[in-house]
Amino acid sequence: MRTGAIDCGTNSIRLLIADTREEDGRTVLDDVVREMRVVRLGQGVDATGWLAEAALERTFAAAEHYARLLAEHGVEHLRFVATSATRDAGNRDVFLEGIRTRLGVVPEVVTGDEEARLSFLGAAAALPGLAPEDRVLVVDLGGGSTEFVLGDAEGVRVGRSVDVGCVRMTERHLGSNPPTPAQQEAVLRDVDAALRTVAASVPLAATTHLVGVAGSVTTVTAHALGLPGYDPAAIDGAELPLERIEAAARELTAMTREERARLPYMHEGRVDVIGGGALVWRRIVAAVAEATGGRVRSAVASEHDILDGIALSQVVPSPVE
Repeated sequence: MRTGAIDCGTNSIRLLIADTREEDGRTVLDDVVREMRVVRLGQGVDATGWLAEAALERTFAAAEHYARLLAEHGVEHLRFVATSATRDAGNRDVFLEGIRTRLGVVPEVVTGDEEARLSFLGAAAALPGLAPEDRVLVVDLGGGSTEFVLGDAEGVRVGRSVDVGCVRMTERHLGSNPPTPAQQEAVLRDVDAALRTVAASVPLAATTHLVGVAGSVTTVTAHALGLPGYDPAAIDGAELPLERIEAAARELTAMTREERARLPYMHEGRVDVIGGGALVWRRIVAAVAEATGGRVRSAVASEHDILDGIALSQVVPSPVE
């Protein structure tokens, strides 16, 4: 089956067109088209509670482009998922109607729990062969929220979504270029508070494998690897010691916007928010290491995330809750 999936987050809108097939008893995706456009739909939402007109226009233009690709490639089924920025917006009906008229589907404004489930479904597809005792913590670090999902070979066990993300933290705290130590500490305080919320329902100490997904994580990974350009094949599945992740995150946060823009693997739409994303990821990996008593000493970056989960969700039954 040829399926279409659209993930519309706080920072970017992404399209996946894929063919699904069975392989060794599991459903896999063969990419036909995979695209991303940074539209910053969540611009100002944390402060105003409102989707800005310019942000809506950028998002609608991307949707029109995606509509042409969906028609060109004969997509049979489409699921459009909207996440944190849309959940928070008082005028989200304008967004929903604008997408419906352009794509013919009503976007699903999913809950944090459903966002977490889809993130795990996508990431777990890239982690075959888990042992029964393995517990995988998938962290989907987005623009407005971050999802923590603990699961195993059978699927999701528990998940929690919290309102910390690269765009939200940047707009809320990081006003200097580069951010001051005091601004960075303000972000870390927010992340620590979010981690306490997560720990109340997600047993972080049970983690045996840590997997990070989405642009902040993959960009920190590209920096740690010193890549000559953004290379998904090199990033996907890259396992790095936590100390190397922390060092890369600190370097990115300390850079000016101009220095980040010159990095060969930096997407231009991520230049101004990667400092915030790096701070969030740095604190999360440290918290998992502490919660597991040092058992978890590395993290894996995955290019498979909620977008893959949205596509798979149309053909794969819901995992065990």
